[in-house]
Amino acid sequence: MASCCTLIVFAILSLFSLQAIVDCDNIEAKAGQFFSSSHTNNWAVLVCTSRFWFNYRHVANTLSVYRSVKRLGIPDSHIVLMLADDMACNHRNPKPATVFSHKNMELNVYGDDVEVDYRGYEVTVENFLRVLTGRLPPSTPRSKRVLSDDHSNILIYLTGHGGNGFLKFQDSEEISNVELADAFEQMWQKRRYNELLFIIDTCQGASMYERFYSPNLMALASSQVGEDSLSHQPDVAIGVHLMDRYTFYLLEFLEDIHPASTTNMKDLFKVCPKSQCVSTPGHRTDLFLRDPGSVLITDFFGSVRKVEITTETVNLTLPMEPLEEDGKEEEEEERLLQEGEQGESLSYVDQLPVSEIIHQKPKQRDWHPPDGFILGLWTLIIMVFFKTYGVKHLKHIF
Repeated sequence: MASCCTLIVFAILSLFSLQAIVDCDNIEAKAGQFFSSSHTNNWAVLVCTSRFWFNYRHVANTLSVYRSVKRLGIPDSHIVLMLADDMACNHRNPKPATVFSHKNMELNVYGDDVEVDYRGYEVTVENFLRVLTGRLPPSTPRSKRVLSDDHSNILIYLTGHGGNGFLKFQDSEEISNVELADAFEQMWQKRRYNELLFIIDTCQGASMYERFYSPNLMALASSQVGEDSLSHQPDVAIGVHLMDRYTFYLLEFLEDIHPASTTNMKDLFKVCPKSQCVSTPGHRTDLFLRDPGSVLITDFFGSVRKVEITTETVNLTLPMEPLEEDGKEEEEEERLLQEGEQGESLSYVDQLPVSEIIHQKPKQRDWHPPDGFILGLWTLIIMVFFKTYGVKHLKHIF
């Protein structure tokens, strides 16, 4: 009887040990997938290239992606947002300070904390290429730069009007697929990215990634060569279409993604099939070194949240030891304060050396005659003419 009980206990302990081993294997597998990417930071460059009210949907496209990447953890300091027009403050907008991506004004993608880095006529081909390659003037603020390195995963999203091998900027200039491919090659040569995801929503979008030749680059497009990328969600109150089809379904897909999601890039390839988009979305993965099935969506749309697992207990409530105060330092501070009170307060020039002040000469204003000056001058000329020659000589003038 005793031996039978011993066997039962041994069997139960063996089952628990086997379960623990399986759980450890599962944890290691999840950790391996979690650390499969070698990147340490994420960046996003989101560009709307279209102006004018009837291109409302392109601004909504860009703000929708901006909203999603911010929700998934990429901060504004790592997002460069370029909007060619300000639809939120357009006088035709029935609801100022809003941009909607769903009909009946259900989802405002403008929000309360949008930080636009390049707006209006700042959105040019030159500025876009300079942002990518890092060739910006020294005076360019940090918020307008992509300060990436060889451990950065970068998401680049473009939307606007395009054609076979080009994308229009502001209806005044174009960027070709060759220029874009060369810019990405410069980024790779300068070690400005680890992996790059390129997404474009425009007509004949697949033509924009045909010339790519840089490694570790994955590309998606809303339409094939010869196809149009169609709009979606018309709104009667606003009077225009609110989004393009591909970005609309991309936004729906991203709404179900959370920072710990295990959804991979192959799931993204299935977004907006031809039955929904009418056009045929395309993708290119031959330049990408990893299997797209092992690449998490959050590797590009989210931020890095790597942690170090430890079994040791860390005490976070240790008493803080006060720093030893030096009596001499306190006396020196008091002496300086007393001298400051007795003496005159320092002027701005005394506080800051003149050599460090940037002198800018005020631009001289162009002289313009005062209001009514030209009219009064012509009146005086006509009065002098009539007094000198009379009406009979008027025919020689006219």
